[in-house]
Amino acid sequence: MTALISRLHGLSVAAPVAPPQPRLSWLSPLLAALCVGFTASLGCAGPVTPPTAVVDSDDTVATTALTDADTAQGSAAPRAAGADVDSGGAGSPDAAGRRRAARPPRPIPQPAVLPGVPKIVAIGDLHGDITATRAVLKLAGAIDDADHWIGGKLVVVQVGDQLDRGDGEKAILLLLDSVADQAHQAGGALHVLNGNHETMNVAQQFGYVTPGGWLDFADVPHVPNDALLGKFAPHQRGRVSALRPGGPYAKLLAGHNTIQVIGDTVFVHGGVLPQHVTYGIAKINQEISAWMNNQAPAPQSISSETSPVWSRHYSLDVDAEDCKLAAQALAALHVKRMVVAHTVQSKGINSVCGGLVWRIDVGISKHYGGLAQVLVVEGASVVIAK
Repeated sequence: MTALISRLHGLSVAAPVAPPQPRLSWLSPLLAALCVGFTASLGCAGPVTPPTAVVDSDDTVATTALTDADTAQGSAAPRAAGADVDSGGAGSPDAAGRRRAARPPRPIPQPAVLPGVPKIVAIGDLHGDITATRAVLKLAGAIDDADHWIGGKLVVVQVGDQLDRGDGEKAILLLLDSVADQAHQAGGALHVLNGNHETMNVAQQFGYVTPGGWLDFADVPHVPNDALLGKFAPHQRGRVSALRPGGPYAKLLAGHNTIQVIGDTVFVHGGVLPQHVTYGIAKINQEISAWMNNQAPAPQSISSETSPVWSRHYSLDVDAEDCKLAAQALAALHVKRMVVAHTVQSKGINSVCGGLVWRIDVGISKHYGGLAQVLVVEGASVVIAK
C-alpha cells in the first residue's frame, strides 16, 4: 500500500499530472525471491498490522485515507499495480509447485464491452464502510481474511458509490485497487464502477461527507494559495485536493468505467437508457474519465436525472414505460439483463420488468443497516447469495 500511497501523493495537484510510470511486473518475482528469509534491512516488506475501521454517518440530483495511516487499515497492504500476489497471482506456485509467469498489467480503464465469463458476482453500494466491504467481498468468494484474492477466474463487479456516508473511503479505494490487480494476475477480475457519489466528489459536491471523511484525506498535499482550496476550511482542503479533477484520487477513479458490459449483462450505478446506447457507452466512459483526469470539462452525463449515475427509472416506482425503456436499451446493447444500484432495496436484492433489471443496492454499509447480499450470474442462472 505504501508504494501506491506514495505514487498518488506524489502527483501534483496544481497542474496536470504525469501518467503513471510503466509497471515493472517482471521485477516483482525476482524481488520476492530475494526477500525470502531476509528482513527489512534489505528493503523487504515486514508484516502489516491488521486493520480497524470506524464507520459513521439521501440522494438528490446535484450539480454538488490514501495516506500512510491507511497502512494500519489494511490487513494486507494493497499492492502497487502489477505487483505479485499471494493467492494465485504472478510468481505464486500452482498446484504442482511450479511458478506462474506474471501476466501483463490489467488495462486501466477496461474496455466498455467485455466477453462473457462463467461466473459474475455483483456488489452494490459500499458508502465508506471498509468492514462491510471486506465482508461482502468474502461473501462473493473473492478474498480471504488477509485481503488476498482467492476467487481464481471469478469476475466481480462493484457498481459504484464507494464514497461518502462513512469514514473508510480511502481504505476501500486502496483495497479495491489491490484486489483488482490480484484478480487480474490470477485470471479473474474486479471491475469497480463510478456512481453518483464519485462524480459528486470530483465536482466538489461534498454534502454527504462525514467528519471522519474529511480527516481521512487531510494529509494529501495541496498548494496553500490555490483559489479553489481557499473556498474550503483548512481541514477540508486535503479531500478537495485529492478528489478535484486531476487530483490523485480523482485519477484513481478515472480508471473506473461508469457503464460495463460483460457478456449478456450490463452493469451501471443508476441505469442505462436507450439514449445512452445511441450516444455510445464507451464515449460516456471516456468523457467521464477525461474529466476526472482534468483533461476535459465535466460532461452532461453526470448531472441530470437521466444520467447513467443518477437515473432511478429502474430502481424506484418502476412502471410499464420504464420497463419499455429497459427493454429498448438491452436490445440495443444485445444483452439480456441490466444490474443497477443507487436506490436502497429495503427487502433485499430483487428484479423488475420480468427479470430484465436486477436491483442490488441493499444498504451494505453501516449507514443503512449493513444488509449483506450479492447477485450471482452464472450462465443463464441469476441467484441471490446472502
